[in-house]
Amino acid sequence: MTKILYITYTGLMEPLGQSQVMQYVYALAKYGHQITVLSFEKPDALADENKIINIRNQCMAARINWQPRTWHNKPIGILATIYDLIGGCNAALRIVKSSESQVVHCRSYISGIIGITVKKVTGTRFIFDMRGFWPDERVDGGIWKRTELIYRIFKNIEKILLLNADHVVSLTRAGVRELSAFEYLKECLPPVSVIPTCTNLDYFKPVKVPHDGFTLGYVGSAGSWYMFEFVALAVKRLFEIMEKARFLVINKGGHAYIENHLKSINIDMSRVEIRESSYDQVALQIARMDAGIFFIKPVWSKKASCPTKMGEFLACGKPCLTNEGVGDVHEDLAETRTGITVPVTSDGRINTDKLDNAIKSLISIASEPDIAERCRSAAIERFSLIKGVAEYDRIYNIYKNTVIEGA
Repeated sequence: MTKILYITYTGLMEPLGQSQVMQYVYALAKYGHQITVLSFEKPDALADENKIINIRNQCMAARINWQPRTWHNKPIGILATIYDLIGGCNAALRIVKSSESQVVHCRSYISGIIGITVKKVTGTRFIFDMRGFWPDERVDGGIWKRTELIYRIFKNIEKILLLNADHVVSLTRAGVRELSAFEYLKECLPPVSVIPTCTNLDYFKPVKVPHDGFTLGYVGSAGSWYMFEFVALAVKRLFEIMEKARFLVINKGGHAYIENHLKSINIDMSRVEIRESSYDQVALQIARMDAGIFFIKPVWSKKASCPTKMGEFLACGKPCLTNEGVGDVHEDLAETRTGITVPVTSDGRINTDKLDNAIKSLISIASEPDIAERCRSAAIERFSLIKGVAEYDRIYNIYKNTVIEGA
């Protein structure tokens, strides 16, 4: 057994926290590790007493010690984050002292700042679960500019985190290749494990739902580095190719944005359905689809990204249409014959000249009699939560004999 402090700036009550934090820590607790989760929850979520009770009961049943803190966005910008960091460091230090945590496992960069502080003070081992090149993602998502001071600060923080990590977790093999090329890491790259964005195969699995025609599906966020304008174009082309084709979108909070993109190119909205879904119902909605689609900006930062929705589509037996230049996506789909990747142009846009053929290829592959089994096998082989958790367990066990200063 290893005593773990898991720090996440993504709240357990958020959809991403449900799918990409809770699933992991629940499974790891079954391995016998003593886990405390320090999370930062949105104020509106903390105001929902029923939701808090539900999460707390789930954690208690799994023998996980949940320590939620409030996430702040006021005062605006970096000041709110600094406030959270100060409170988070104090809370983490108290937890390590009381629980004698041997490892601090940090999800992404903000949590990593807390983790490296705890390591310097107490001697805990520090696992940097980087989840992608976050400062560059902020730039590529249009939030920061590379000329801004905040970007340069976080690139320096990135260097500190990587140089002081006892272990680094990358979502992709492409991300590891980029890390290996960092000048300051050429002689001192810490141990690195590749654990992609995993999918709970018990939740996401093939379910037969009768429906007419061909339904293309989209799940999750549509803004920032997701190129939904090209998804809309693909839907328009699909509707022209197949008279009875439909488009199903499962999304929370972005319905107006999605509708505007679809209506701007005169898509027949009578053939479109946009709806919300709770996490435990997403698989049933995917079952109504014949294939999934998503396009992501093929920028440098996304070499370290592994789209959550790809593993979920494949686990449900659905092939994908996406673009090249993102993480290991092209390699995974090509090697397993479970999807189509569209080439991108030199300026990072979808090559629309290739779009019609890609859509026709997707329709063809979705009709193959063994496609559901092929997709499911690919998900088991490459995106299984069980395999991901087993690798985390291996990493934790390396550090189970760590002695904490002052404990």
